[in-house]
Amino acid sequence: MNDGQPLAGITVLDFSRVLAAPLATQILGELGATVLKIERPVSGDETRGFEPRLPAGESAYFFAFNRGKSSITLNLKDPRGALLARRLASDADVVVENFLPGTMERLGLGYADLATDNPGLVYVSATGFGRTGPDRDRKGYDTIFQALSGVMAMTGTPDGPPAKTGVPIADLTSGLWVVIAVLTGIAGRRDGGRGRHFDVSMMDVQIGLHALNAARLFALDEDPVRAGTEHPGRVPSAAFQAADGGWLHISGSDQHWLPLCEVLGLEELANDSALRHNAGRVADRERVMRSLTEAIARQDRASLLERLRAVEVPVGEVRTVREALDAPQTRARQMVTSFKHPTEGEFAALRTPLREDGAAAPDTEPPPLLGADTDTVLAERLGMTAAEIAELHQEGVL
Repeated sequence: MNDGQPLAGITVLDFSRVLAAPLATQILGELGATVLKIERPVSGDETRGFEPRLPAGESAYFFAFNRGKSSITLNLKDPRGALLARRLASDADVVVENFLPGTMERLGLGYADLATDNPGLVYVSATGFGRTGPDRDRKGYDTIFQALSGVMAMTGTPDGPPAKTGVPIADLTSGLWVVIAVLTGIAGRRDGGRGRHFDVSMMDVQIGLHALNAARLFALDEDPVRAGTEHPGRVPSAAFQAADGGWLHISGSDQHWLPLCEVLGLEELANDSALRHNAGRVADRERVMRSLTEAIARQDRASLLERLRAVEVPVGEVRTVREALDAPQTRARQMVTSFKHPTEGEFAALRTPLREDGAAAPDTEPPPLLGADTDTVLAERLGMTAAEIAELHQEGVL
């Protein structure tokens, strides 16, 4: 199924669990790589037990980040299981792991161990806080990183409490950086074939998201605060409620100001030369926002959206998730697809949002049943006999 895709011929040995790194390896798989997911016997990736659960007992959470992978169960705490993992790594292009620092080294599966047998190996360690620093051994999940990084302090309305984002932003953005690390390593092998060890910290990634906030702090010595849907440096850029109760978001620049005022009948604002430029509108934010809010509250959302789009004011209705997934553009881009699972049947999924011009979107393959590929992978990749594999199953190694 991988022939002709950009990463065809690349093998990824995936020791990761939960969300960030599994998202990354799923993306690599849907770009053509062969992904061998190493899981614990019996229980596997802990997200196999996460809600929401489907009728046959599988987890929709697990389905979201593990499509198209092969599942191999190995007890890495048993030296025989760790040895099998090392043998698999000797023929892999990439290893991705997200254990606490030092865990893979204790198992004999650290970068230095595996690079001895495979000097071209690209090895990515995705951890919460990185492999160095006083917090290196600290555990955390997405919302912990949102809290510690300042993202949570900035999310929500000014008069409300801190809030988490509507999507697991720390996990999702960290997963993308794992992909970047892998692709960087693969590209880097062109220079003498040497592998590399990348240290991806979820906390670092969240700090990196503050590029604009940090610029404001560095420039004005101003610690950014919660602003709801408003932009700290641009007016107007906010969500407004229309007369029918629906919400829309407007985000305009100087060239959109007069058309916006004309549509809304705000002649006083349009005639105020101090408001023609963004700096003036930011300085007079309260008056501008009050006038816009009152004017939009008298308008029907659908009609207003149409009139604003007609004069090229950037605007969009605030949709629910259901509405967004069913939108004409989403359907036209075929972002919602499905796969056929062996026990759950047909199930919907979101495509990996990368398109190659002139090529069909890659197939969306089902996530694996726990350990479904163990015997095949060990036989085909390591040349093990059926009797050898059966013995390891019986002794709890697989």
